[in-house]
Amino acid sequence: MPHATATWLVENSGLSFAQIAAFCQIHVLEVQAIADETAATKLTPRDPVRAGELAMAEIEKGHADPSYRMRISSGPAQVRRTSGPRYTPLAKRQDKPDGIAWIIKNHPEITDGQISKLIGTTKTTIAAIRNREHWNIANITPKDPVTLGLCAQRELDALVAAAAKKAGVAPVEDGRLGADREAMIAELRAEREALNVDPDENEAPREHTAETLFKS
Repeated sequence: MPHATATWLVENSGLSFAQIAAFCQIHVLEVQAIADETAATKLTPRDPVRAGELAMAEIEKGHADPSYRMRISSGPAQVRRTSGPRYTPLAKRQDKPDGIAWIIKNHPEITDGQISKLIGTTKTTIAAIRNREHWNIANITPKDPVTLGLCAQRELDALVAAAAKKAGVAPVEDGRLGADREAMIAELRAEREALNVDPDENEAPREHTAETLFKS
């Protein structure tokens, strides 16, 4: 989730746009759009440190050297279970109802059995949330299960595609950064060139405000 990760780095670090763009493998102008809140939708930040993808030492190196490019952490090899229910760490089990509610709200074509296998919960719990009979329903807030760390993005995408195909529902495109991503980048580039800003990443980053970057 590169854009959600970029959102977290913009809000919680002093890294330059170029460093964040290089780590997340997105365009530097997309990082600017996130920082200036001009993206189509405000994303939920995703902590790459907590996810084990980025070490704090790498962020500190980036702070010390603007030309440094951070490296993603490989992390320990995951042990995959071949049978039995999905295991969820204790720290994340309290997030399951939020993830279930998100799937029910955004992908009603997915069955309770499929949700049970994806999240690692019971059909009784899913039915209670679906029918708003869960004991803690007042405090349940739909949240992306990928952001919560309950499943992988590829697993969710595969399940959504399979469920949509079986139900005869056309897949919905992800438009969190707008339907026309290239048009947004072109517009931001034109505004930047109008200000004669040199985007060379080899130069030391300069401090700007939203007014100096996007003043017409």
